[in-house]
Amino acid sequence: MTDQLPEWMLRAFSDLRLARYTSAARGNAAVAGRLYWWNVEASAALYGSLHCLELALRNALHHELRIAYGRADWWAAAPLNPNGQRLVAKARSKCERRGLVPAPADDIVAELSFGFWASLVSGGSRYDRLFWVPTVHKAFAHYSGRRDALYDGLWSLVLLRNRIMHHEPIHHRDLAADHAKIYRMLGYLDPQLAKEAQAMDRFPVVLASRGDVLRGSRPPRF
Repeated sequence: MTDQLPEWMLRAFSDLRLARYTSAARGNAAVAGRLYWWNVEASAALYGSLHCLELALRNALHHELRIAYGRADWWAAAPLNPNGQRLVAKARSKCERRGLVPAPADDIVAELSFGFWASLVSGGSRYDRLFWVPTVHKAFAHYSGRRDALYDGLWSLVLLRNRIMHHEPIHHRDLAADHAKIYRMLGYLDPQLAKEAQAMDRFPVVLASRGDVLRGSRPPRF
């Protein structure tokens, strides 16, 4: 058993970060190093489908809310809670720092996070009555289930996306279930996009190769 990760790896990525992989590998540093790189590879392979979901969700919700409120800056009239208002103000400030004054609605939309859009499906702050019932459900034309189940699915993917974008471990998750959930949510929004994206998706191959990578019989690729 190898008990020491390379010095360059510890220096580049930090002892604290890599300790979680060494623990997952039960102290085998060679396996821990391979697991680290496989985690990067898996994160990279999930990026494309998450990209499709985030943009499709954003644009579908923005389309319906723009129609409902009769204006591109629908948030100026919509009953957003204080956190929603804060996120819009933050997005506007980012645009203005780039010299976009007044900030165009489309630029503000692009700055709003995946979490902001997913929150519009929640039941908190009476969003179920204020957004879901009159408007937001229309964005999910291919969904007929409960709002809370849809929200739970979306929010779990927000958390997955954030772990990936902040370079955190995802190897311990049920990634097959996560991957299936991405396409399930995407299918509720746009089945054609889901089909096209799935045809390009390399994640199933990456997931199936995990054992080979950890054994050292296949090098990780990202």
